[in-house]
Amino acid sequence: MIELPIVFKEKRNPKPSWLKIELPTGENYTRVKRIVREHSLHTICEDGRCPNMGECWGSGTATFMILGNICTRSCSFCAVATGRPSHYDIDEPNRVAEAVKLMGIKHCVITSVNRDELQDKGSTVWADTIRAVKRLNPETTIEALIPDFKAHWDLLYKVLDAGAEVISHNMETVERLYRIVRPQAKYARSLDQIKRTHEYSCRTKSGAMLGLGETDDEVKKMLHDLRDNGCDVLTLGQYLQPTKMHLSVHEFVHPDKFTHWEEMGLKMGFRFVESGPMVRSSYHAEKHIL
Repeated sequence: MIELPIVFKEKRNPKPSWLKIELPTGENYTRVKRIVREHSLHTICEDGRCPNMGECWGSGTATFMILGNICTRSCSFCAVATGRPSHYDIDEPNRVAEAVKLMGIKHCVITSVNRDELQDKGSTVWADTIRAVKRLNPETTIEALIPDFKAHWDLLYKVLDAGAEVISHNMETVERLYRIVRPQAKYARSLDQIKRTHEYSCRTKSGAMLGLGETDDEVKKMLHDLRDNGCDVLTLGQYLQPTKMHLSVHEFVHPDKFTHWEEMGLKMGFRFVESGPMVRSSYHAEKHIL
């Protein structure tokens, strides 16, 4: 049996006062929930147990998750279910587009599960969804938070060709912790994807979690690696343990440290840095298109 580093053994830390989650209420929240249900759609807000769901749904928007709600990977931080997906829905792109129109979303964020079992890794549905949203909502801008497609770069370019204004791919954590946090991903592969996207002249974005046991030097290196590979927009947020089956929180990072990383990132040349305990990839995403 492999012994995990001490940082990842069961550890319970009380949540500090600066971590406050807004409860989902209000007319907009109810409307968004109804539209999502009526169109048989998934959102990372729900499946990923996002702490900002109340705020975002309350403002009339949601982050759509395409290609189902079963992921073929088993990242130890993520609340999305892992397993063998049964199928994917070829009409899903049209339903996402209709939901965007009904919600009146001006900037749409779309993500997906990993579909490593598919020959095209889900890239066809990705491209079809972006184009469908554009056809029905020509004034709406799109951020596509995409997987790594197992380094099949022809599939990446298929998605880039669809025309999303922002292409996001999250690093999630520092290089040393990949084996535990993202066992089926590769740090260098994710950087390569960001570099290729940048060279394709797309606005690039990435995000990571803090509080998993990373050191300041490791975070600084990750930021330099992102900038060196052409990342334009950076998000940093506090890791929160979604269930007892997931990695425990090693540290609740103080808001002042998030401010420190924001200031450092801007000095490094990131166009925009969103850094704070409650920040997630799609948090205030409409700012990142400017």
